[in-house]
Amino acid sequence: MALSAQEEQIIKEIIEAFQNGKRLSDLPNVSGTNPYNLFVEVLDEDGESKKAALASLLPYVEEDTSYGIQFDTTVSSPSCTRVGNVALHKTLPIQSRMRGCLLDDNGKVVEYLDPRDWTGQLRDGSRGQVMVEIPMHYRKCETAGTKRTVRISEHPLPGYAQVPQMYISAYEAVIERSTGKLCSVVNMGTDYRGGNNNAEYDGTYRTFLGRPVTQTSRTGFRNAARKRNTETKEWNCYLYQAHKTLFWLFAVEYATLNSQAAYNAELTAEGYRQGGLGAGVTTWDGTWSNFNGYYPFVPCGLTDTLGNQTGTVSYTAANDDATITKTFDVPRYRGIENPFGHIWKWSDGLNVRISPTAENGGDDTSKVFVCDDPSKFNDTNYEGYKHVGNEARAEGYVKEIIFGEDGEIMPSLVGGGSTQFFCDYHYTNIPTKETLRGVLFGGSALNGANAGLASANSSHAPSSTSTSVGSRLCFLPANA
Repeated sequence: MALSAQEEQIIKEIIEAFQNGKRLSDLPNVSGTNPYNLFVEVLDEDGESKKAALASLLPYVEEDTSYGIQFDTTVSSPSCTRVGNVALHKTLPIQSRMRGCLLDDNGKVVEYLDPRDWTGQLRDGSRGQVMVEIPMHYRKCETAGTKRTVRISEHPLPGYAQVPQMYISAYEAVIERSTGKLCSVVNMGTDYRGGNNNAEYDGTYRTFLGRPVTQTSRTGFRNAARKRNTETKEWNCYLYQAHKTLFWLFAVEYATLNSQAAYNAELTAEGYRQGGLGAGVTTWDGTWSNFNGYYPFVPCGLTDTLGNQTGTVSYTAANDDATITKTFDVPRYRGIENPFGHIWKWSDGLNVRISPTAENGGDDTSKVFVCDDPSKFNDTNYEGYKHVGNEARAEGYVKEIIFGEDGEIMPSLVGGGSTQFFCDYHYTNIPTKETLRGVLFGGSALNGANAGLASANSSHAPSSTSTSVGSRLCFLPANA
């Protein structure tokens, strides 16, 4: 379909306005037509002239309606260059729509929580699970030589993939012991005892009451999440897709790949976020074992006074005679408590096929398979999964990630440092026969500078359990 003379004139005027430094927000109408509406109309039409119009408009519209970061794989600094609309880097329209809520078992929002402070509302599970709503948005990942660019937008621009609306638990998950359901609650009752459900610790400094659950396999976490509503596959334990989304939202907001950079509540002179989320609950030494055997110790909901905001809240763990005492600044990212650290988090929708070395009959590869369809999640094969790249075979600080067209955050190369490149550590091991592994993210209270949003661990089969490994609760609407 050819452009009309009027449409050609409108596009000419829009481009001239852009070239003169105007933005869409400055152009409520051009020749009586809203420029963005015209852009969408162009997207919906076929024909060479329409495509030509789209090509001429896209660079200007993208710069106006997207914001993101760029980094170079040859540059060791984790700091990124902000790209796109600088105004959006200040208002952060996508991150600003993350908000805490109570979600019922059908996935309906019962109520949104006070953005300033959640503690005045019931969070004990009686009115729903305490979740953080991640708004639907669009993301584009580009590779040009050694440069990587990630842009996000509220608009469905060409080349941008939709990131579905999803819900991530505000807290590390617990299990309702009487029903076996995975939960995100603040509840000190015995039915929500965390850790390994050891009742002997009740009433002591080691208490598991109100703490997240561990000593559970990925299979167990998935099954517990699905018990929230057995009619669907919408409830899940922590999703790789959710963690990846969280990583890029943080990286774009703070323009850094170092999630453990010192927390700084002040904006830069330009009005941008700076710093990171701090060290988090990662700085304990071996006395954690003497304290409670490497089980979780930070109570769920500790940071709820921050509401939907980002920040840290101090917490001190101490035994009865104070011979073991450790204080942490517990991080919160826009309502999500302990996004890394404290305990490792099992992820689902991500299987790694780790082959032995060639001398043991393998092919020397660790192939990463991703699945966004929860009905196909499994712990035994890769059916319904997509091979997105290969994981690094060695342990070490993450230097590069797979990235690709979908921004995969699995490490592909090590050789960085605690303040270089992605600043977090990659853990793995190579078996003597082909093995399917799951992936843990974030690190624990013992991992120090090795922990962080980019820290990944493919050393364990989905059936394995550990005192310091838990997960989160996620809800992914079926129509997402």
